[in-house]
Amino acid sequence: MADIIVGENRIHYEQVGDGPNLILLPTLLAEMSVYDSVIDELSLHFRVTRMNFPGFGSSTGPIKQNIEAYADLISSAIKELSLPPDTHLIGNGFGGFVAGTIAIHHGTIINKLVLVDTGAAFPDQAKEPLRILANKAKSEGMESVLDLAIKRMFPEDFIIKNKSIVDIRKQYLSKADPELFANAALGLTSLDNNPKLDRITNPTLIIVGLADATTPPQLSYDLHKGINNSQLIELPGIGHCPQLQDPSKFLDSVLPFLSP
Repeated sequence: MADIIVGENRIHYEQVGDGPNLILLPTLLAEMSVYDSVIDELSLHFRVTRMNFPGFGSSTGPIKQNIEAYADLISSAIKELSLPPDTHLIGNGFGGFVAGTIAIHHGTIINKLVLVDTGAAFPDQAKEPLRILANKAKSEGMESVLDLAIKRMFPEDFIIKNKSIVDIRKQYLSKADPELFANAALGLTSLDNNPKLDRITNPTLIIVGLADATTPPQLSYDLHKGINNSQLIELPGIGHCPQLQDPSKFLDSVLPFLSP
């Protein structure tokens, strides 16, 4: 793992494997380790670059409280790392909101796009939980939001049966910077990419876990409707992070789409 300086920010990243380039962006409820269960297989096919957003790992702020700022930052990091325009991009949750925004505003710097349990905008009723998470993190610290975050990541039966995975997720999330975690969560409440989805011309795959308690599946259906010629894969019983909950299903969905 290494860091690069992009403007005022330090970006924490890791590169493994050989082949066509692939970037992985994580959900707000985790950081780059959310891809640990699939990174080995992906690196057999791709040169994989995974990054942490400001406030996670050694990535630092400051950053404005809007998703466009995160998209600009990651786009600048892509250029700083000299990744070519045939680089594929996968974004999960928050990372998917950022990835979609990159495709809208900087679409020529990437090739294929995979949007996992994400959307173009949160409906009003789904914004309040984001504000609650942000306010608790800022006022009480990251420990206060760990249980809430886990319930948003996984279905209840998975949480009960997979204590070791849950404990690891809590351990990583507890290390996040609470102010920057809150900044990202609140940034989601002002985003509305729905009117801009027709600007996405990259080949796009949308993956939706039908048991996602964080990003309602309807948001994925809206993406599919708004992005021309996009593909949609539904994963019954899967929550917000299919790469953690069922790595095989995630890989079976992603690899055929990304193959030449």
